[in-house]
Amino acid sequence: TTPVAHSVLVTCILTPNHFSLPVFTISASTHQPMASLDGSSPRIALQQPFVYFGQSYNEIYVNHNGHITFNSPWGIHIPQSFPMYGTRDIIAPFWTIFDNRQTGLVYYKQYTRGNILNQATEDINNYFPQFNFTASWVFVATWHEIPYWLHNNSQTTFQAVLISGGQYSFVLMNYGNISPNRWNVQVGYDTINSIHYLTVPGSFSSNPSGNYSVFRLNSNVNVPGRWAFRLDHGSRGCTFNSKTSSSAPMDPLSLDLGGGVNPAVTWRPPVSEQEIGLVRPFTRGI
Repeated sequence: TTPVAHSVLVTCILTPNHFSLPVFTISASTHQPMASLDGSSPRIALQQPFVYFGQSYNEIYVNHNGHITFNSPWGIHIPQSFPMYGTRDIIAPFWTIFDNRQTGLVYYKQYTRGNILNQATEDINNYFPQFNFTASWVFVATWHEIPYWLHNNSQTTFQAVLISGGQYSFVLMNYGNISPNRWNVQVGYDTINSIHYLTVPGSFSSNPSGNYSVFRLNSNVNVPGRWAFRLDHGSRGCTFNSKTSSSAPMDPLSLDLGGGVNPAVTWRPPVSEQEIGLVRPFTRGI
């Protein structure tokens, strides 16, 4: 029998010491969905719309197996590789097989004022300085010390932080302790029919978890354990995989990676060096 989803209000303060990496603090009056196998939060009405690649959403679901969906909950536990060419929009900070029936907590909370918005504004302007961004809404979902299925002693902690302000939308994916895991892991995002999608390097690899987790040790914003992506629309002015769009300024963190190509673990815009004098002649082979 599938349990009926509901949530309770809990009082907790999880500080960055719980992660030892950059995270958003979870404060009092945070909602915790009911513990269940392959469960989800109830429908969460958003206090402000969140624009996801052109689609404006007013509700969201936090699913226990490490992903977020918009129109409905999704209990599927076996991760699927992006692009799925499916019928749903999904953000997956760490999609794998979890079981929080005995231990582990899933928290979520919205913010429209206070220090969390200030922190989000500062972070986004550090990572996307071209936008002069001001956060007006933040949604923090935290999977705290969640065990994997059939591994009750494991504890994995990570976050998805959705941030919006004006016309812009972003997600920060933060990683704390990532216990070793023999199940596959998908990290990234996908859209309906996979018009836009991204797979973070390390997904479906041999080292997504454990002490050498690529998600915890690496970054695309030079902050180990944090990944940041722009989500309000696809790439602009990027040359990637021999595909060129417009000549608009490059937006390095909103790469639309069609064709299943992954970005480098730490991505930087391409730079051309000045002419370099060679110590010895270089002869091209025929």
